[in-house]
Amino acid sequence: MSTKNYAAPGDYNLADLLCCAAAREVRDHEVVFAGTGLPMVAIMLAQQTHAPNLKLIFEAGTLDGRPPQLPTSVGDARCEVGASRASGLHDAFSIAQRGYVDLGFLGGAEVDQYGNVNTTAIGDYLSPELRLTGSGGNPDINSFASRTIFIMVHEKRRFTENVSYITSPGWRVKKWPQGDWVHRRQLYGAAYRGGPTAVISTLGVFRFDEETGRIYLDTCHPGTSAAQIKEQCQFDLDVSRVSGETAPPTVEELHLIHDVLDPEQIFIPRVTK
Repeated sequence: MSTKNYAAPGDYNLADLLCCAAAREVRDHEVVFAGTGLPMVAIMLAQQTHAPNLKLIFEAGTLDGRPPQLPTSVGDARCEVGASRASGLHDAFSIAQRGYVDLGFLGGAEVDQYGNVNTTAIGDYLSPELRLTGSGGNPDINSFASRTIFIMVHEKRRFTENVSYITSPGWRVKKWPQGDWVHRRQLYGAAYRGGPTAVISTLGVFRFDEETGRIYLDTCHPGTSAAQIKEQCQFDLDVSRVSGETAPPTVEELHLIHDVLDPEQIFIPRVTK
């Protein structure tokens, strides 16, 4: 990998790295569903670089917005600038339900080896150790989009063998009322469109095997190793497919993030020297 266009290690932080890794998952001409936070910056970064023709849906209901400044949330009035339509949640999720969304960015508190994600509760549902924020639009976007990418903090307690509660189904889920574990394709039937394709954590980038649905490590973030990342998972992480190191941000990407998209550091802080 050539380094001539890449930022030096001390010139970017982890948030920059995650934002750029997420942006590179976006393809031109896709319809992308965005929530508030780092995913919003990542999608707008992709729009400024390699995917100028993507159609961005803000979760609150703005379709194909082109805000000149980063909105503070999906309900910010700036989301409506240049938009094809400024509506509401019903329209946004109706478009997703009809199968028009190519990619959704989501977060989670727990993920297991098959991509099941929990944002509901830690421990027993009726008597939890910790009650989380709940599902929001998480299961809807995960079920309706052709591809889903999760951005998560990486801790051993979060990368668990079995999540406490399945908020968003992954690749191997229970079919009720029998309770048998089946592949997502079998469960969804004619409604199947795809599923989780990547998890971008604070340690590396993970992907899923198309047939088995099991997660594997694709790239390690600079300064980490496959062995270290495997140690931070409760399940036996497949590290046989590691392709290398996560590419750092380029100088141009850092300029766009900090001077164009988020100069006020709403979501991504600058590196201070």
